[in-house]
Amino acid sequence: MDLSVTGLRVLREVAERGSFTAAATALGYTQSAVSRQVAALEAALGVPVFQRHRTGVRLTAHGRAVLRHATAALDEIDAAVRAVRGPVPPVAAVRLGAFASAGAVLLPRTLIAVRRTDPAIDVHTREGSTPMLVRALRSGSLDLALVAASPPFRPLDAESPELVVEVVAQGELLVAVPANDPLALDDAIDIERLRGQRWIASPSSAGEVLLGVWPGLGGRPRIAHSTRDWLTKLRLVRAGCGLTTVPRFILPAVPDGIRALPVRGGPRETRRMLLARLPGRRSAAVRTVEDAIRTAARDD
Repeated sequence: MDLSVTGLRVLREVAERGSFTAAATALGYTQSAVSRQVAALEAALGVPVFQRHRTGVRLTAHGRAVLRHATAALDEIDAAVRAVRGPVPPVAAVRLGAFASAGAVLLPRTLIAVRRTDPAIDVHTREGSTPMLVRALRSGSLDLALVAASPPFRPLDAESPELVVEVVAQGELLVAVPANDPLALDDAIDIERLRGQRWIASPSSAGEVLLGVWPGLGGRPRIAHSTRDWLTKLRLVRAGCGLTTVPRFILPAVPDGIRALPVRGGPRETRRMLLARLPGRRSAAVRTVEDAIRTAARDD
């Protein structure tokens, strides 16, 4: 049995999303269709490409080997389709992923810097959670990724070879409150005043933590609203619908009517923005984008 292009695309999507369900949603397929494609791929190869576990799936060693070649093959197929659709000016493409709050501040500044220094570089951006972006780096569908990290700052995954990471921004975690809320009257919030508050958080899923709730409060947090979009979170805060957490490095994007305050009485919560990539040689265009990210972070 031959390998199908559809099967290879499904392999890449499942590897990036970490579950059949998430891959099916992204591709517009049913979960059973994704399962059939993976089963056909494994039958053709004669080896399993995924390991099933409690929170999703991960690639086997055979799966990782197949994915490396599949990504290269799919890139060539996509290039062939573009070639027959008409001539396009030569550009150097760089695929950059970023988590939501990085995209709010650092990403626009990075793109402006790239256009200024080398307008021939075509940067394709993509938003995702940190676990998803790490999987996309591993799959070869991203060249660079801006990802988030929190203490104790362990490696981004347990795969080999270890990803090359660089800290581009670091700052304490803050709590966003409406400017007219009693919590906003001081320059910091006592941690005890956060207990029992209503929170606006990102939904948790396989391999991801609940974002938006102050860590270490104990007990079950009261989640009033659930959204992944940081701007929606902040607008809900401004409307008095709850509180959410924000890293200090997105303060330039916080709208009027909100105060972002540190927390007193508990361990300091630090957050980092990391630039991650696979080890090995990279193109001049990728290095240019890396330099633009560093410049944008320094300007911030």
